[in-house]
Amino acid sequence: MSSAFSRASARRAIVGSTALALCGLGLAAAPQADAAGQHTAIANTVPRWLGHAQQQATPAAASAARHEVRVYLAPQGGLDAVKAKVAALSDPQSPQYHQWLTTAQYDRQFAPTAAQADQVSSYLRSQGLTVTGVGTGRRYVTATGTARQLGAAFGTSIATFRHDGQTVTANTSAVSLPSSVAGAVLTVTGLDSTVAKKTPDHVVPGANAAADAANATNLAPNVKPPAGFVNARPCAINFGTPLATYQADFKTPLPQFMGKTLPYAVCGYTGPSYRAAYEGGSTLDGAGVTVAITDAYAWQKMAKDANTYAVNHGDGAYAPGQYTESLPTDFTHQAACGPSGWSGEESLDVEAVHAMAPAAKIRYYGSSSCFDSDFADTLARVVDENKAQLVTNSWSDVEANESASSIATYEQVFLQGATQGITFLFSSGDSGDELASTGIKQVGYPSSDPYVLGAGGTSTGIANGTVVSQTGWGTEKYTLSADGKSWNPVGFVYGAGGGYSALFNRPTYQDGVVSSSNRAVPDIAMDADPTTGMLVGQTQSFPDGVHYGEYRIGGTSLASPLLAGMMALAVQSSGSGLGWANPTLYKLQSTAFTDVTPKTANGVKGAVRVDYANGFDASKGLLYTVRTFDQDSTLFTARGWDDVTGLGVPNPALFAAVK
Repeated sequence: MSSAFSRASARRAIVGSTALALCGLGLAAAPQADAAGQHTAIANTVPRWLGHAQQQATPAAASAARHEVRVYLAPQGGLDAVKAKVAALSDPQSPQYHQWLTTAQYDRQFAPTAAQADQVSSYLRSQGLTVTGVGTGRRYVTATGTARQLGAAFGTSIATFRHDGQTVTANTSAVSLPSSVAGAVLTVTGLDSTVAKKTPDHVVPGANAAADAANATNLAPNVKPPAGFVNARPCAINFGTPLATYQADFKTPLPQFMGKTLPYAVCGYTGPSYRAAYEGGSTLDGAGVTVAITDAYAWQKMAKDANTYAVNHGDGAYAPGQYTESLPTDFTHQAACGPSGWSGEESLDVEAVHAMAPAAKIRYYGSSSCFDSDFADTLARVVDENKAQLVTNSWSDVEANESASSIATYEQVFLQGATQGITFLFSSGDSGDELASTGIKQVGYPSSDPYVLGAGGTSTGIANGTVVSQTGWGTEKYTLSADGKSWNPVGFVYGAGGGYSALFNRPTYQDGVVSSSNRAVPDIAMDADPTTGMLVGQTQSFPDGVHYGEYRIGGTSLASPLLAGMMALAVQSSGSGLGWANPTLYKLQSTAFTDVTPKTANGVKGAVRVDYANGFDASKGLLYTVRTFDQDSTLFTARGWDDVTGLGVPNPALFAAVK
C-alpha cells in the first residue's frame, strides 16, 4: 500500500519572538548597529525554536569539541541590489528585459569579492578560529573552533538545548560582528547544530526501510535497489473504464460509493498520453533546452533504466549526451536520508521530464546528502555551471523547520539563477495543509519562496489522449468492509500542499489574485495523484531477484518535473530562458492556464484501487480501497487561483504567450 514519505521532526512551532522579519519579496534588510556602535547584529541568525527549547547543562567534552561554521558573504550591494536586477530582467517594460547575465557577468557585478573573503577570514583567525576554506563563488568562508571561541567571535554564547526531540548546541542570541566586518556578511550557519534536512515529495509505492538500512554502510552511488513493487490488476488504460463493478475475479460484486460506481485507478500514464493530453498536438519537443534535476545521492542505474523506460513506451532511446550527471566528490548521512527512497525520486523526475519534453537535455545534479547545507551547495553548482534554463526540485520541508540563515543561503542562489535566466520549480508537498502531520497549518519551503514556482497537484483523468476529468489532488481513503458490501472511511491520507506562508509577505505579482497579505502557495499545478499517476521504471529488488520493473507513482514531485517539461516547450518557443517567471505567469493566468474547480471533475468522485497485500503478487490476497478526488484537508479548488492548484494547469497557449 502507498504511504506518504515521512517527515522528520515536523512538529515545530513558529515562535513569534524569534520569527523571521521578512518583508516585501525577500529577507530582512540591513543589520542594525548596537547602542555602542562598535558591533552590528546580523539579521536572521537567532534560532527560531529558542522560545520553546529547554537549556541543558553542557558536558565538558561538548565544550571542548570543535564545530564547523559557514560565514556566508553578502553580494556586492547586498541582496537588495540583486533583487533590483532580477526585477528589471523580468519586466517587459524594462530595457534590461531578458538580457540574462552569464555566470562571469554575475560574479563581476554581484559575487562577494576576494577582499570580502580576506577581511572575514582575517577576522576569524584573529579570534582563534581555524579557517578551512572558501566556497565556490566566494559564497562563504568555512572555519572551525570550540564553542567558547565561536561564541566570542560571533558576539554570543553557545549553549546546549533540548527541542523537538533533538539535543543541540546553538547560539543564545543573534550573531554580532564588528561593524567593519558585518557589512561583508549575509548570515552564519553551523552555530545551531539542529539537523535540517529535506525529504522527497512523492508517494512511495512500497517500503524502502530494509534497503535504506543496508545503504547506511554503503557509500552512494552504490545505492541498494528499493523494494520491488507491482501494481495489481484490474486497472485502467484509459481513465473511466472499466468501472469497478466487480472485484478482480469479475464475479464478486463491489459496492457503489456514495451512490455511484467508480472507475478503477489507472495503470499509469506514460509520455505519449501526457503529451497528447497537455500539449495540444504541439510540434515542440524541448530541443535546445536543458532541464536540471536536483535530488540527494545518485542512482547508478539511472541512465540504463531511463533508456529502458523510454524505449518501452515508444519514445525511443536517449540521444548521446542527452542525459548527463554532475555529482559531488562524496556522499554522506546515508542513515539519516535514505538513499533508496531518493533513487525512486530521481527515477520519477528524470522520466517525467523526458515524458513531456522528449528532445530536451536532462542534467542530473546529485547532492551529497539531504541536509540543507548540501542542497544549497548543489543548487549553487547548478547556477555556477549555468547549463540549464529550468531546474525542477521535488523535495521540501515545512516552514516551521526552516532556519532564517538557511533561507538566506537558498534565496541568494535563486536570485543568482534568476539573473541568468534560470527558472526554479519546487513541489509544494504531499500533506495538504500539514495540520495532520505537524499539528499546525503551514506550507512547505522552498516552494513558498517568492523567487520560485511552487508546484501543486491535480487528479487528472486521461482517456485516449484527452483530459476527461481534472480536479484538485486531495485523497480521503476508504477500505472495503469484511463482508465486501460497504466502504469504511479511513480519513485524509495525502494531497497537494498549499496555503499561506508565515515567512513571506504577498509578492506584488499576487496582488489582485489572492486576498491574503501573505505569500500564497502553490503557483501552478499538474497531475500529482498516485491514483491517476505516472508509470515509472526502475531496477528494484524483487523476491526473484534484482531486475527492472514498472509501477505507478504520484505526489507533487510528479507535478514539478511534468511542469518543467511543459515549460521547456515554452523556453524552446521563446528562444530564451524565462528566469523569474512568476510575474509573467500571473499576468497570463486567464489565457495560458486551465482553471481547475470541482466542476472540472465532471462528477467523478474518485477511483477504486487494487493492491497486492504483499506489494508484488496475489499470493497473500488483494486489497481494495476507494481513493477520492478533491478532498485536500482544509484546502479547496475554486475559480481562479486556489490553494491546491494555484493558477491552474498550463495549456498550449503558454508556449507562445511567454515571448
